Amino acid sequence: MPDDKKYSTLVSNTILFAISNFSSKLVSLFIQPYLTYALESPDVLGVTKMMQSVANLLIPVVSLGVSFAVIRFGLDKSKDKASVFMNGLVTILLGFGLMVLFWPLVRLIPNAAGYLVLLYLCVLASCLRTLCTQFIRARMRNRLVAVDGVLTTASLLLFYLLFLSVLDMGAAGYLLALLCSDACSAVFVFVAGGCKDYFRPRRFDRALWGEMLRYCVPMIPASISFWIINASDQFYVQAMCGGVGGRSSEAWVGLLSTGYFLPQIITFVGQFFYEAWQLSAVTEEEDRAAFFSKIFCVYASVLFCCTAGIVWLCRPLMHIFRADYYDAWQFVPFLVLASMCTCLNNFLNSVYVVFKRSSSSLVTMLAGAALNLVLNFVFILWFGPVGVTSASFLSLLLVFLLRARSTRGLLVIDFHAGRMLLNLALILAEIAALFFVKSWVLPVTLLTALVCGVNFREIYSMAQKLLGMVFRKLKKS
Repeated sequence: MPDDKKYSTLVSNTILFAISNFSSKLVSLFIQPYLTYALESPDVLGVTKMMQSVANLLIPVVSLGVSFAVIRFGLDKSKDKASVFMNGLVTILLGFGLMVLFWPLVRLIPNAAGYLVLLYLCVLASCLRTLCTQFIRARMRNRLVAVDGVLTTASLLLFYLLFLSVLDMGAAGYLLALLCSDACSAVFVFVAGGCKDYFRPRRFDRALWGEMLRYCVPMIPASISFWIINASDQFYVQAMCGGVGGRSSEAWVGLLSTGYFLPQIITFVGQFFYEAWQLSAVTEEEDRAAFFSKIFCVYASVLFCCTAGIVWLCRPLMHIFRADYYDAWQFVPFLVLASMCTCLNNFLNSVYVVFKRSSSSLVTMLAGAALNLVLNFVFILWFGPVGVTSASFLSLLLVFLLRARSTRGLLVIDFHAGRMLLNLALILAEIAALFFVKSWVLPVTLLTALVCGVNFREIYSMAQKLLGMVFRKLKKS
């Protein structure tokens, strides 16, 4: 396939997935300030976010990570689509049945006992929605994915307003809004995406199921390890930070969860891109190493610029929250770096997806999770609640370094290590100025501009290439 078509396909899919996710991500950005007013206090917000974190932990366990297999094997032209779909559905239903049996153990999770029914239903609805959306992605129904994203966002916003503002249901209302939104999306995609046509119980394929499970089961501990790095911070803070600075542990969890507000921007950029990139990484086989290297270089440049910009803006933007949440800015800088590392790690994970090496994804994430468990404890003792953010960054940085090394045996990618080290050094200097320089605005602004200058050439050259493709198409038409 010609180079231009490679890039145009990637750009087209990225735009479609951005449309699909943009409205929902925009709501996510605005919903965090809204929650600080809709919920009674940082303590209640802390409980709410912890329940969502518990759900995020249970989802890969219940589904056995089968959504990874659904899209990978669904893209394989030699596999029967109905068998892929039925195998995924059976896996989720069996996993949910096992979770029901473990009800007494799940009750022991802090704060979970009062929300168990909602928690279980949230997990099931999310698993079914992911199954349907991944299946239509595997069938390249990308426009429908975009439509579903917009409709899901609208329904989520309405449910938030109903359960939080009108009915004032607190944490239960937050979970109920997530449940209703995911359930509506799952039904819509199942019908509109034609998944109902593939609902054929007799097409369950035991041999293919075994192949899919061998691929996706290593993703479970990998997903749990990812959860440990990204979400266990809240449980460490709750356990170790009660009374610090005159705040309860739940209040610190509320501030930490608010600190994720701005880093979400990086996560969203990465998600828009990765959903499209995953399709190109698997389907584009010609000159794959050069293609991966070029895209990685531009992608990393964009992420570094976004990271520097968010660090620059983090203190002023915290004023949009209620006044007692302003101190959450301290959590932002290293959370942004952690989010950037997550995006780069996902890019390298696409190499494992292409070559069906899910075990390598597992090993690297386990190493990061183990380091995170140790650093969370040590850094909280040294730096207080904010220590968990630097622990997350260092753990995800370790994952990146391990993946950069291990993928070279599969695909040789040029990482431009010198430029990456320079970018990282500039951003760390920016963070140091933000924390330790009283008149921080000028030095942080200059360092942000410097990061953008270092990365301008790569971004500009790719923009020129893409604009040239657009103009050529317009000229032909």
